[in-house]
Amino acid sequence: MDLKLSHCFISVDDHDKALAFYQDVLGLEVRNDVKYEGMRWISVGSAAQPEVNIVLEPPGVDPNATAADRQALIELQAKGLLRGVNFATDDVDALFERVAASGADVLQEPMDQPYGVRDCAFRDPAGNALRFSQVRARK
Repeated sequence: MDLKLSHCFISVDDHDKALAFYQDVLGLEVRNDVKYEGMRWISVGSAAQPEVNIVLEPPGVDPNATAADRQALIELQAKGLLRGVNFATDDVDALFERVAASGADVLQEPMDQPYGVRDCAFRDPAGNALRFSQVRARK
């Protein structure tokens, strides 16, 4: 059996700001932009991974979520406590410079980790933590 990642989901509170960040700053391509019953979903992804989509969705879209659940998710979103994504790159320092220049909230400047990567971290416009890592050459 072959099992592959297809989609992952990130909650965003403003799709236009999220789109500007994920497309214009990170350079991901827009694959789908759907509006349905007052909601919006945008799928983005890397050209290097056409089979993997990141879906930018509003918080609390689960039809089984109560109004209280939705409010709790909105509050967690505002605190930056919802989903995050880890990206791999071949030049974490250049990526850091580009993303930092966009004004994104820096969580961690590039640093060598003891587990073999150099990484950095930012928050997207909705407060989601995003980590970017580069495998270090073995010594």
